[in-house]
Amino acid sequence: MKLFPMKSGQARVLIAQAGAALAVAVLMSGCGDNYRPVVIPIATNGPAAQPTSYAVVVSSTGPSTPGVVTIIDYSGDSVMTEAPIGPGPRDFTLNSVGVLGYTVNSDGTISNFGITTALQAKNVSFSTLPSTAEPVNFMAPSVGLWAADRYGDFVDLFSGSPEAFHLAIPVSTSGSPATMPVFIAGSPAVPAQREYVLSQNVPDNAPMACNLSPTSAPAGVAVPIEIRNSTADTAIAVGRCPVYAVESSDLQRLFVLNRGDDTITVINTNKNALDQCPVPLTTVPPSSVPTCPPPYNTNQNGQPITYHPVLPLSTAALTAANAPPNCNMTTNPSCGMGAIAGPVYAEYNAATQQLVVANYDGGAISVIDVSLDEYGNDSASFGTTYTIPVGNTATPNPASVTVLFDGSKAYTANQNDDSGTGNGTVTVVNLSTHTVENTLTVVGHPRQVVSTQNSEFSKVYVASPDSPYITIIESTPTETDVIDTTVLVEGTVVDVRTTTQDGSSRSNNNYSSRAPGYGQPCNLSPSSMVSTYGANYTLDNCQAVP
Repeated sequence: MKLFPMKSGQARVLIAQAGAALAVAVLMSGCGDNYRPVVIPIATNGPAAQPTSYAVVVSSTGPSTPGVVTIIDYSGDSVMTEAPIGPGPRDFTLNSVGVLGYTVNSDGTISNFGITTALQAKNVSFSTLPSTAEPVNFMAPSVGLWAADRYGDFVDLFSGSPEAFHLAIPVSTSGSPATMPVFIAGSPAVPAQREYVLSQNVPDNAPMACNLSPTSAPAGVAVPIEIRNSTADTAIAVGRCPVYAVESSDLQRLFVLNRGDDTITVINTNKNALDQCPVPLTTVPPSSVPTCPPPYNTNQNGQPITYHPVLPLSTAALTAANAPPNCNMTTNPSCGMGAIAGPVYAEYNAATQQLVVANYDGGAISVIDVSLDEYGNDSASFGTTYTIPVGNTATPNPASVTVLFDGSKAYTANQNDDSGTGNGTVTVVNLSTHTVENTLTVVGHPRQVVSTQNSEFSKVYVASPDSPYITIIESTPTETDVIDTTVLVEGTVVDVRTTTQDGSSRSNNNYSSRAPGYGQPCNLSPSSMVSTYGANYTLDNCQAVP
């Protein structure tokens, strides 16, 4: 007989528990001081984070119906948001830090909107222009807004949020007339010393003079506007039909594109005068000798100093005095230039200190060395010029050009390069070898091209006024200059901008607008304008949405 009767199941449980305890004891006795390696996870590096960068598109749905702003994400080519803006937008730009956008609308208002993926109609505010204002161009530095106003030949200043009209500054001064102000260029930051207004000196009722007959127009001027007291300085003479200007990122030179005589006027912005020797010349006219006379012909390091008040872009403008330093006119009389140029747009690239110019009438780009020495003088290679034809046809009409942030490539928007496809093209130019790498057919007849680059990844955005699509060209370490996709927007495209060109910083180098007319390309190519409207087409014809 058992004193403690137990069921068989209970016995099995006790045996299992005892076995487990014995196993733990054995394991513990085996640990002792034996080394046990510690496993440390190895962190892996994934792909680089995509930058916060957007392409901002303004499109028109009609002259009296609300326009649309569309924000496209750089990393995914996706539409992040759309919002209605003012009716019939005809002019557009972003400010120099890429966070605010502005359009001029057909009802005399200015749309103000922030660049955010949360943008809605309620976030769009409006400014009212003076009742007599006829704005031609807008420049948006980091603070405020400037407008070239051909009514009365003023520069209109706006401030506040939304931007409100503040002051009208006459561009003409005593003994220094200036009519038809068409473009404002200068420093992207505030405070700055001065900005410059290009005036074509044609009658204010002739906005198409520099489109229809630029070579017969009078010489224009660049009027400095002093920011500290909002007054105009004495005008600086430039070439015929000045249509565009861009300042170097170090704010030491301003380059004025003169469509009427195929030249670039170079202004030394530190001296607020034409590019010249370290001291004024008294016996030798600045336009006749490209090298400074002793003792002003070398800098503190013994390097030669040159000066270049005028840079030629065609054989019509080329002389022995202004010939590029890389050209011997005895053996190469044309210096590789075409018979005409017709510059309408340019970008300055800080990485290479080059100016890349779109020659609309000549079907080419000019790549120009505009480097300075450490003392701010023109370097010995300043003015070195390479002319590269673009497009597939004899008259491609490159309406704009964009340069990648690292200065490796340029892309041209060839508005009239239609070989029977019903579309224009974009030409890719290698800026190291000065050769064409590719020419791609895009949707529509492009007037604007902009870019963003992040390390080895770059995207180029192409806008055509006769199309509702934005063409996106992409380059990656595995693919070079392929059409990535097209993005459909509402209406037809007015213009496109990118919030930054380097893919990361809050810095936008393209902060001036380019309305059609006043010497800038129309929404259709010259041949299409003539066939559609006749030889004497008007500003309204030029700005009409196809």
